[in-house]
Amino acid sequence: MAVRDVYQRPLRNLRISVTDRCNLRCSYCMPEEDYVWLPREQILDFEEISSLADVFMELGVDKIRLTGGEPLLRRDLPALIRLLAAKPKLNDLALTTNGVLLGEQARPMGAAGLHRVTVSLDTLRPERFTALTRRANHAQVLAGIAALAPAGFTGTKLDTVVMRNVNDDELPELIEYGRTVPAEVRFIEYMDVGGATRWSTDKVVSRAAMLETLERRYGRIEPVVEESTAPADRYRLADGTIFGIISSTTEPFCGSCDRSRLTADGVFYLCLYAQQGVDLRGPLRRGASRDELAAVITGAWSRRADRGAEERLRLRDRAPLVQIGRLREDPHLEMHTRGG
Repeated sequence: MAVRDVYQRPLRNLRISVTDRCNLRCSYCMPEEDYVWLPREQILDFEEISSLADVFMELGVDKIRLTGGEPLLRRDLPALIRLLAAKPKLNDLALTTNGVLLGEQARPMGAAGLHRVTVSLDTLRPERFTALTRRANHAQVLAGIAALAPAGFTGTKLDTVVMRNVNDDELPELIEYGRTVPAEVRFIEYMDVGGATRWSTDKVVSRAAMLETLERRYGRIEPVVEESTAPADRYRLADGTIFGIISSTTEPFCGSCDRSRLTADGVFYLCLYAQQGVDLRGPLRRGASRDELAAVITGAWSRRADRGAEERLRLRDRAPLVQIGRLREDPHLEMHTRGG
């Protein structure tokens, strides 16, 4: 039986960050060139991650997503995938990546037992990619995406953060590209979290605006009716093509959110907007038993009343969640530290 919070939301979906490092500098996530990194001695090793995953699964977690930073920067990642994939209570093991190193790692990860991959892809234009990420790796990302199907992966998703006057003119192009991969494209409203220090409301393209743009190209778009706690609302074009929109900024889904996050150094966050987390590395390394760790996690989740995105929506003068000074003082507030 899954542990439930004060709103009866179950603890079911855990995102595990395996590193806070990244090899891109995307403007909406990591706009600075230099960051304060987590001390290496505090980073959980694979056995520690596996042990904590066992505790979470005893409490109802059956879906794990490996994140970063950029998770493919973590050395020997297939070894961790192998440990997690062998757990009988785990129904879904996924990974989110920027795709730069995916071409060389797709097959080893598939062989280790990874189920699904989501790739961040904000543009199909190389020069725009370089402007967004301050890196010239666009061809590597496309090659990585192309490597997924030959490596045996299905259920691939492409995530696009849509920003006004940046890439909002590419929505149909990305759907057409997704058909060829094949992959389901998910458009994400620009969110005011973590390192998005340059966020403003006028850069947000709402779900309604995205649908209006796509209807001009494709005609009538039907919503997919399904029971799901997934963050994306899914839609079907006339030819059957499915795409999703994650509207966390303008139409939050806090009421059904079953997600939590474990940072690479073992801090448990109950909400993407949370300012403080729960340390699990400390008790784990002090020799806490599985029952003791379960009590810490259960206590935190059962008191959870977070509805961070809804609270942000009610603000009259909405500015970036955290200013850069505080981010430098506490790297745990960064999206790339807590796993997005």
